[in-house]
Amino acid sequence: MTVTAIATRNPATAPAPQHQGGALAVRADQTAWTPEQAAVLRQSGIKDNVAPAELSSFLHLCQRTGLDPFSRQIYLIGRYSKKDGRDVYTPQTGIDGYRVIAQRVTSQTGGTYGYEDTLWCSASGQWHDVWLPEKPPAAAKVTVIRNGQRFSAVATFREYVQTFPDGNAKGLWAKMPAGQIAKCAEALALRKAFPHDLAGVYTAEEMAQADNGEHEQPQQQRATVVQSTPNTPPPAQQQERRDYLAEAQAAADADAVRALWQEAKAAGAPTDYLDQLAAIGRDRAAEAEPAHVDPAAEAAYDGPRNGNPSDSAALAADAEQALRIAASRANLPELDAAFERAYGLPIEQAPAAQLDAFRQQIEAAAGGAQQ
Repeated sequence: MTVTAIATRNPATAPAPQHQGGALAVRADQTAWTPEQAAVLRQSGIKDNVAPAELSSFLHLCQRTGLDPFSRQIYLIGRYSKKDGRDVYTPQTGIDGYRVIAQRVTSQTGGTYGYEDTLWCSASGQWHDVWLPEKPPAAAKVTVIRNGQRFSAVATFREYVQTFPDGNAKGLWAKMPAGQIAKCAEALALRKAFPHDLAGVYTAEEMAQADNGEHEQPQQQRATVVQSTPNTPPPAQQQERRDYLAEAQAAADADAVRALWQEAKAAGAPTDYLDQLAAIGRDRAAEAEPAHVDPAAEAAYDGPRNGNPSDSAALAADAEQALRIAASRANLPELDAAFERAYGLPIEQAPAAQLDAFRQQIEAAAGGAQQ
């Protein structure tokens, strides 16, 4: 297979990403949307019932990814949820947004990233490097190579195709089915290769099937994801099983465990397995240096602190309690999901500094909504 190499620069000399100026520019230090920004977001189709936590997590996601919501590089899409009785908003981008992030991160951190040839699979299980039949392929496979390690993903057509009520494909899924499913596979592979940088935002192609009806699980969790060892081609019809728990036990710090948690979740690991990884991550966080906690976090709830104030686990527990109380006061039922979209890890694994920062964003958003 041909590997497409991506040229990289020295991270010490690579320029920082350039952001557009003006009243709509998203600054790295802002904690809430400005009135001008909020007005434009609402004109783009975001309704008044959007939750403050969804807006806050979207702001943080824009800051973390460097994508501009006002040039439509990233946007919020609302879909009605029977469970919540309202539109629930999900951040989305296009595959070009993923490529921009991957190339930017590679340029800033050094290393390399590239692709092997895209493959399409027929209904009989045969793989092809070009898709010529008029009938849509059954699946597509994309392999991203980052710093010599292969990250492969397979997306099946039936799990992602956007359809009319009668079951027929619509839009680009009817006109260019091979290209659409290849984009889904590429998004899965890129998210495996860049788990922190792409956590919490999905491509429009991946989420297209959500418009077919309400789904309980994200689309990417139902796709087949294959993680391969460096420079070793995986079997075409076989998934490799990784022992994420063993890797987590050997991880050097909590950040490494969080990355493993994200990879395991993207690969469809069950909840109890993810909980075990989260417990390992909390242990690693407790071994680290204590994080700074905003004194306002202590005043956000009633009750004494348990344990040693210098213990980072106790600080995180305090910050989590303050965050949940702030979310309750702001009537935010989707706190856990919003936090994970913003920071790429569950609340239970987060350090106190991130919990405090998100609490402050919720309070700022709630205060602005009441004005």
